[in-house]
Amino acid sequence: MTQRRPTGTLEQEVPLHLWTVGHPATPAEVLDAFDDLAYTTVMTILTRLWQKDLVVRTRRGRAFAYEPAVSEAELTARRMHESLASTSDPKAALVTFVGTLSRPQARALRALLDEPNRRRRS
Repeated sequence: MTQRRPTGTLEQEVPLHLWTVGHPATPAEVLDAFDDLAYTTVMTILTRLWQKDLVVRTRRGRAFAYEPAVSEAELTARRMHESLASTSDPKAALVTFVGTLSRPQARALRALLDEPNRRRRS
C-alpha cells in the first residue's frame, strides 16, 4: 500500500524538480522523477501550477513543456505572504517566526530591515 503525501507537497516538489532540471520539461519528463505517481497526477499538478502563474508552458509537439515562472525565493516569499494573510493574528505569527530563526538568519533579517533603500510595500 502506498502512503499518501501531505496535501500540497507535490505543489512544492514539482517546482523544485523544474528548477533542478533547468529546462522546460514535459509531464512525461517530470513523471520520470517521481516513481510513485500517475501521469494524470503530474498533469493535474502542472495545470494547477500554471493556473497559479507559478509555471509557464509552451507547446512541444502534442504536449506542453513547463518551466518555472518564478524563482524559488519568489515562491517562498509568496507563500509567506499567503500564510500571513490567512492568519487572524499576523503579528503573533511574525513574532513566533522570528523567535525560531537561527542567529545568522536573524542577523540577515536585521540587515535587510535596516537597509536604507529597501523596498516598501503597502
